[in-house]
Amino acid sequence: MLRYLTAGESHGQCLTAILEGIPSGLPLRAEQIDHDLARRQKGYGRGGRMRIEQDRVDFLAGVRKGHTLGNPITLLIRNKDWENWKEIMSPEPGPPAKEKVVTCPRPGHADLVGAIKYNHRDIRNVLEKASARETAIRVAVGAVAKRLLAEFGMNVYSYTVAIGGVTVALGKNLSVEEAFERAEKSDVRCPDEATSEKMVARIREAKHKGDTLGGIFEVVVTNPPLGLGSYAQWDRRLTGRLAMALMSIQAMKGVEVGMGFEAAQRFGSEVHDEIFYDQGFTRGSNNAGGLEGGITTGQPIVLRTAMKPISTLYNPKKSVDILTKQPVEATIERSDICTVPAAGVVGEAVVAYEMASAFIEKFGGDTLQEMRRNYDAYQDYVKRF
Repeated sequence: MLRYLTAGESHGQCLTAILEGIPSGLPLRAEQIDHDLARRQKGYGRGGRMRIEQDRVDFLAGVRKGHTLGNPITLLIRNKDWENWKEIMSPEPGPPAKEKVVTCPRPGHADLVGAIKYNHRDIRNVLEKASARETAIRVAVGAVAKRLLAEFGMNVYSYTVAIGGVTVALGKNLSVEEAFERAEKSDVRCPDEATSEKMVARIREAKHKGDTLGGIFEVVVTNPPLGLGSYAQWDRRLTGRLAMALMSIQAMKGVEVGMGFEAAQRFGSEVHDEIFYDQGFTRGSNNAGGLEGGITTGQPIVLRTAMKPISTLYNPKKSVDILTKQPVEATIERSDICTVPAAGVVGEAVVAYEMASAFIEKFGGDTLQEMRRNYDAYQDYVKRF
């Protein structure tokens, strides 16, 4: 079993996670995690916080001399901004600084529902954990999962498909690897240069209006083995687990698998992937997005996720003060204009974790070597089926 928990507030001392279930013997270095942490902080439309933080991971347990031990791995990311907030966010008893108490909830955020649910009269107690800053530690966890998947030839890629109604049309001859490589050179992580420029202009327009923008990103897993997940029980269907993981990211509102909602508009003859045999079973297309019956087909897994615009507006919407019940404008917290490019990196992380979890369930093993033996034997079986 693979599992993890995260802890830490946006302006607290640090973000932490404990990840359990990674086999021993996996080569792992902090620089590999830091690479994805840096990718998460980039993208046109990010705010001032990204100029403060330079996220780096520390392994506090579970890794020795560049290899995992099979023990729980403790990951820590320090918040540099803590120095400016240590009095406000101090765990010691005492009243909070009045100027930092938040009582005006933002429409679209967890502010009001969280305050009511947990009986907080200072919304900062809600927003500090509900903040997307939490995704930094999830990217670190996902980067560990990526390392495990890479040992078995799997890679997880993402790129931006749309921002604020500006949508890219990818050529059919463009491979996933090529699309990803181009996206990494774009300020909005879009594979097409001309579309990237239009997206940047759209974000600039939103910034001028004091507004925000959402969009769509795509995550693709290449070279997954056939047979991860299960149809035997609802909560073991990998399709549902991947959708849940993506929807758990802050501000996400929809997930498509493969052809997605377009499949609902077509005849079955236009949707289902025909089966062929040539020294093994193959498919003529991948409209299913690499998943049938909650099980991987062996084709690339294709997932698209829709992100709503960020809730903090510099031209704020109407709200109500939770103490006085008087009409007010919503709180303005330091924020971004658009984080779709960064959300794709977070999407990679949560998908990688679920894929690694399903992989460990299927192939088991306390060590990387044992897992590889199980994997190789299964691959031989699939070829002979």
